[in-house]
Amino acid sequence: MATFLYKVGRFAFRRRWYVALVWVALLGVAGFGAASASTATSSSFSIPGTEAQKAFDLLEERFPGGSADGATARVVFKAPEGQKMSDADNKADVEKIVGELESGSDQIASVADPYTADAVSEDGSTAYISVSYKVNAMELTDETRESLEHVGEAAQSDGLTVEIGGDALQVMPETGATEVIGVAVAAVVLVITFGSLIAAGLPLLTALVGVGIGVSLITALANVLDLGSTTSILAMMIGLAVGIDYALFIVSRYRAELAEGRKHEEAAGRAVGTAGSAVVFAGLTVVIALVGLAVVNIPMLTKMGFAAAGTVAIAVLIALTLVPAMLGFAGKRVMGRKARKAAEAENRPDAKPNMGTRWARFVLRKPVWVLLAGVVGLGVIAVPAASLEMGLPDDGSQPKSTTQRQAYDLLSDGFGPGFNGPLLVVVDTKNSEDGKTAVAQVSQGIEASGHVAAVTPATFNKAGDAATLTVVPKDRPSSTDTENVVHAIRDAGADIRSETGAEVLVTGATAMNIDFSQKMNDALLPYLALVVGLAFLLLMVVFRSLLVPLKAALGFLLSVVAALGAVVAVFQWGWLGSLFGVEQTGPIMSMMPIFMVGVVFGLAMDYEVFLVTRMREAYVHGETPSEAIVTGFRHGARVVSAAAVIMMAVFAGFIGSSESMIKMIGFSLAIAVFFDAFVVRMAVVPAVLALLGRRAWWLPRWLDRALPSVDVEGEALREEPAAAGPPEGPSGGERELSRV
Repeated sequence: MATFLYKVGRFAFRRRWYVALVWVALLGVAGFGAASASTATSSSFSIPGTEAQKAFDLLEERFPGGSADGATARVVFKAPEGQKMSDADNKADVEKIVGELESGSDQIASVADPYTADAVSEDGSTAYISVSYKVNAMELTDETRESLEHVGEAAQSDGLTVEIGGDALQVMPETGATEVIGVAVAAVVLVITFGSLIAAGLPLLTALVGVGIGVSLITALANVLDLGSTTSILAMMIGLAVGIDYALFIVSRYRAELAEGRKHEEAAGRAVGTAGSAVVFAGLTVVIALVGLAVVNIPMLTKMGFAAAGTVAIAVLIALTLVPAMLGFAGKRVMGRKARKAAEAENRPDAKPNMGTRWARFVLRKPVWVLLAGVVGLGVIAVPAASLEMGLPDDGSQPKSTTQRQAYDLLSDGFGPGFNGPLLVVVDTKNSEDGKTAVAQVSQGIEASGHVAAVTPATFNKAGDAATLTVVPKDRPSSTDTENVVHAIRDAGADIRSETGAEVLVTGATAMNIDFSQKMNDALLPYLALVVGLAFLLLMVVFRSLLVPLKAALGFLLSVVAALGAVVAVFQWGWLGSLFGVEQTGPIMSMMPIFMVGVVFGLAMDYEVFLVTRMREAYVHGETPSEAIVTGFRHGARVVSAAAVIMMAVFAGFIGSSESMIKMIGFSLAIAVFFDAFVVRMAVVPAVLALLGRRAWWLPRWLDRALPSVDVEGEALREEPAAAGPPEGPSGGERELSRV
């Protein structure tokens, strides 16, 4: 592989104009496709194989035209102190609004008058209008949404409190300007790392080109592939981070080759042949982790994983082709005068050891203490993960300043906490001899089960072979009691089916959330086994070792559990919540742990591959295990640290998003990268390698013969002295001996 990538690097450097034009053309085509594509709608949310999804499908089949997947809204009213919603003036205001809503948009399917739909609280202080739409929230026009937003202004001027809940006001998530700050931080780190504006600008420029192509393609195909509104944001988040990191690895190795006296084209070829090999395998682990999300069998999550994986693949291709091409344009300017002097000073035999060298030597002196400190420290941070509660966000998790959250609170105060999470029970009576009796039995059984505030009368379809009942739990949607109600109805449904032939199914947002969380829990271990297993095989090929990949996988699990502990502490317990803009604590989003596992595993392997391949390279070329650890840190610690800080800055930039899922994922990825890069890879990994010694690189002979040879260390390149040309530096021979 090293030889092939070496040729790719030299070709891209030599034919830089053609390579650059190809990527610019791809960016232009993708951008044109995105600009000409119609606006994306929200991705249809389905959970194949669950009872809630089965009930939802049955509703669409038996109740055609019911807009089962249409947007909904609740316009909630609260009377002034001392008044009731049944007072004549208040009633007139509400009925006027009902009329305005009915005539306000042709996208409205139905509007329920609270005075005829029994939607006034017992104390008379609160009432609400239910609005159903023919299309989902992302397909609502601006005019429809604006008419809903302004519908209660006249009533508010008369003293009524008017708030609007439901998903009809859902808009595309906003990430704000904080991600721009993340890119700015990345730029500062690159300038400090390279000491050259040109060298610092290259990774940023190439990463932006890659993200531009990836996100533009996602936007262009959003309607065709039914991609959700958050897919492009997550692809941008991951693509920007890995794009900068991969380019950073190539540019760093290129500068190291120049410092050793290589010619520019030769340096570019060797940089791509060595660091590029690490980039390929690091990228493969990220792609495996993201594509592996398909095992969960939730279409939305699968599409998110594939879209992000595609962006990562583009980042790898750009690192191998566009980066060496841009290095050709940069010429000598990629090495500033100060950076060149610093590199020459660092390569002298009498040079002072850098920070990476000093740290590696410290770990070699105290490997047991460093290992214990890292493991125990992360273990303590991981403790809150034992209290992890999962769910999906609803209006109750919105900031308190939003109208959706205030409507949620008004409904909870006026009608009870469970009113915000009603359950929809669907009874299929097609195979029942007496459907009405079966439905009545279901209703009576639910009322007698406890923890239920109300059960509405059954509504049959025109054919009379299906009925729906709305069940209002006593507790809030995310509570354990509400989950128990769902399970109790389903358990009772099994008995009713055996007695009457009628099938009882529970759906609705609350039931969907419960089924979604359960599916996430069930898929986590198989997903871990698949992803870690495949990556273990990949790393075994790269490192020609059994223990090094095992150590990499165990270190990753440690950092992920610690990151989950931090997420629980901040978003569920509220510790330091104000610092991260968390206005409302609650259950952790169901898809977050498995998504974090997938992304962080791939990113963690970036640092493992880049840092440990340097050690492996040194060990293969004759150094002792201890010397190889020091060499790996001397050349790789600064780059890996810079890459981690950049990735953290990019992810942390998304904490400012108005979308709770984006905020939580941004925080979790940033903190996980911190734990993995600075604790696991910088402390635990060298400590374990120091304790293992030569055993770390042991591989059975039969397995060594069976595994393909990929030459990540660039051994074949060292056997081609003619291609290298004469060294350009004053002490090229000495530098060649010291190079790893």
